[in-house]
Amino acid sequence: MATIKDIADKLGVSVSTVSKGLNGAKDISDSLRQAVLDTAVELGYTSKKIKSNDGNGKICIFVENMKCDSADDFGHDIVLGFRQAAFRSSLQIEVEEIDPDFQTAHAYESYILERGYTGAFLVGFALNDPWMKQLENTTVPTVLLDNFIPANPHVSCVGTDSEEGIDMAISHLISLGHEKIAFLDGSKDSMISDQRMRAYLRGISQHHLPLDASMAVYGFFVADAAHYHVPSFLEMGATAILCGNDDIARGVIASCEEQGFSVPEDVSVIGFDDMPFAAELTPPLTTVRQNRTELGKCAFMILQTLMDGVSLSKNMLRPSLTLRASTAIAKPRVLIRRTDSKDSVLHVNPRLYEETLKEQQK
Repeated sequence: MATIKDIADKLGVSVSTVSKGLNGAKDISDSLRQAVLDTAVELGYTSKKIKSNDGNGKICIFVENMKCDSADDFGHDIVLGFRQAAFRSSLQIEVEEIDPDFQTAHAYESYILERGYTGAFLVGFALNDPWMKQLENTTVPTVLLDNFIPANPHVSCVGTDSEEGIDMAISHLISLGHEKIAFLDGSKDSMISDQRMRAYLRGISQHHLPLDASMAVYGFFVADAAHYHVPSFLEMGATAILCGNDDIARGVIASCEEQGFSVPEDVSVIGFDDMPFAAELTPPLTTVRQNRTELGKCAFMILQTLMDGVSLSKNMLRPSLTLRASTAIAKPRVLIRRTDSKDSVLHVNPRLYEETLKEQQK
């Protein structure tokens, strides 16, 4: 269990300064106070006041299909940010890892009542999960990461603006002379995958580049997805591959090398997320950064607002583009063979593709 001295040592300040930060004293700066609180949560410090609090409510972070334990895990900083934002409140924070079978066995509101939760933050859920349907009518204050329930004032969502992020990536590639830009997205049945696919299609169209459904493919949010699709992209003459997340991008770099192509000399690659490993790849990965700690902090603030009776809808953080060595000036390549993949947007989400075509014709 961390102590006040551990916090002081990490920040390089006195124990009395840490004590002031933890107790809301007025004679230290807001930035130092926040640094004390954030470090306390990071180190696992719990004050006696919070330890003894049994009657002021508790909220749960439900996690599905996402790792959160290690600093290299996508969900780690989200949970950390949520805890940091909640530290000064009297609310207890619990984390439960569940799966679809658990959701089938436990109705959402009944489980919330059984466990005594006053609100929840749902991370990593898919559109077809059992609880997603139940959230349409729930009265439990609930925040979703990268998912959205329309017309329910008790449910809100938080995420990073995919359209802005993808457009940043496409604009960067165009500035380097790329015209054949492929997109390897994440899993189907995912709202965030559809958002990023829509952003890619719109971006290509708005920049007046040829819109080719065969270059826009759904995969999975894992590195292995690249091996099934990168060879086809290369045969179709892609000079750049934009990816739905950094893990996919890691697989794309490896797959390009297996095919005898160098990154970025032959093919440029861009990821999404800016995970810790992105800077350590060879070459270091250019990627759209979403601040996962801030996502967690915003999720708590939104949940607290819902619990206070104020309804919020979609809440988007702004992304940024982290430039590294995986992108370079385009090297023109010729079309060898076209591939009509069953995983292309034309087959997986034809309505989304048709909507983009209609927008293009206006």
